[in-house]
Amino acid sequence: MLYNSLSYLVFLPVVFALYWLVNTKSLKLQNLLLLAASYFFYACWDWRFLFLLVFSTGLDYFTGLQMHNAKNQGHKKFWFWLSIIINLGFLGVFKYYNFFVDSFQELLSGFGIQSSFWTLQIILPVGISFYTFHGLSYVIDIYNDRIKPEKNIVDYSLFVSYFPLLVAGPIERATHLLPQLKKKRHFDYHKAMDGFYQILWGLFKKIVIADSCAAYANAIFDNYENANSITLLLGAIYFSFQIYGDFSGYSDIALGTSKLFGIDLFRNFNFPYFSRDIAEFWRRWHISLSSWFRDYLYIPLGGSKGGLKSKVRNTFIIFLVSGFWHGANWTFIVWGLLNAIYFLPLLLTNSNRNHLEIVAKGKSWPTVKEFFSILLTFCLTTFAWIFFRSETLGQAFTYIKNLFSFNFEGGIAYLEIDRYSVELLFMLFAFIVFEWFSREKEHPFFGKAKDMLAVFVILMIVVFGVYSQASEFIYFQF
Repeated sequence: MLYNSLSYLVFLPVVFALYWLVNTKSLKLQNLLLLAASYFFYACWDWRFLFLLVFSTGLDYFTGLQMHNAKNQGHKKFWFWLSIIINLGFLGVFKYYNFFVDSFQELLSGFGIQSSFWTLQIILPVGISFYTFHGLSYVIDIYNDRIKPEKNIVDYSLFVSYFPLLVAGPIERATHLLPQLKKKRHFDYHKAMDGFYQILWGLFKKIVIADSCAAYANAIFDNYENANSITLLLGAIYFSFQIYGDFSGYSDIALGTSKLFGIDLFRNFNFPYFSRDIAEFWRRWHISLSSWFRDYLYIPLGGSKGGLKSKVRNTFIIFLVSGFWHGANWTFIVWGLLNAIYFLPLLLTNSNRNHLEIVAKGKSWPTVKEFFSILLTFCLTTFAWIFFRSETLGQAFTYIKNLFSFNFEGGIAYLEIDRYSVELLFMLFAFIVFEWFSREKEHPFFGKAKDMLAVFVILMIVVFGVYSQASEFIYFQF
């Protein structure tokens, strides 16, 4: 069930009405309803993988209790590693087994050794990377005595499978979400309206910005071998806005949906394309994943406390693992490596935490230095997105080679296809302006003109939205 589908347009109001009108006096019934709705939501993708979600939930729930009741450290460690190995084992089999087999076969063939290994003919369960990380953080926090295990199986199951965040995050922590699930919730009109506005902005990002840019990005990346430099540049820029509109749009819809039920989720995006360096970009892009790797991998490895060698090592590990988390393809690993290289000068000069506040806070415009810093960061990020978008390393390197061939013959190709062209360029400019003047908020709907803006955005969605088919969100594949 897609957020941008008619089925979700029916599903959400029904759950909302039952939640507030039927079960408003009972917290247990509210949580049970949300859990049932979450399982139904997930089963709409493929009901067979619902059993995997339930098993993963039960495993972490049980091992959490066993660790808490362990008689000694050895027993506690046993249950901890049992959960870690099984969770990562499932993730590894479904997501990475074929990648390792294919890579090993290619390595052997490079030495002239022909081999044939068994591969799995399976599809990747949607959201497995996200709900696995929910469970892992819970187990790790119990092992490190940060939290106590949740004894209510319904509340814990809802924490793992809460439908607004189930298939593409944000990646929640038990310390943040579980206390909200155990607290009596009352309908808050202003919070619900804020959620509605955020859903609306997320739909605009997805249906109008991301899906329109996708038409051009796909056409250019599919014909990269014959495109000139300026066309390839446009393709990379279009993809930059596609992936931002797509993923941040999903996150806005998730956060807005959760607000309708009186529950706050982690903010996952904070205007990353207004970042002045790569370090700031990663504090503003996919925040829940970046902070997860920081807290559960980077800091346990030693973080920034060791010498220069360990700092560099830990930084490269984090970015490489982040790249590999996104997909079983060498393109994602190179994408992570490239971001680590971007980050390295900031680490070496101890300037990776120079920009903790939003750019030009309290001001209308950035300084000239800030403007060019933002532009440079966007260019570096867009260049790295080429690897993220490409299907193979060969395609990525050919795309980059042709991009820097400085061939401008034929003008801008693929500008007149089945979607509007010049209008999209103006729309992207207007989108940037809206984002800029709302960068200190969660979305542009604030102040006295928010209702008028909402009507305008609805009209834009109706007129310029992509409706030929409800397109999946990019991060569903991760």
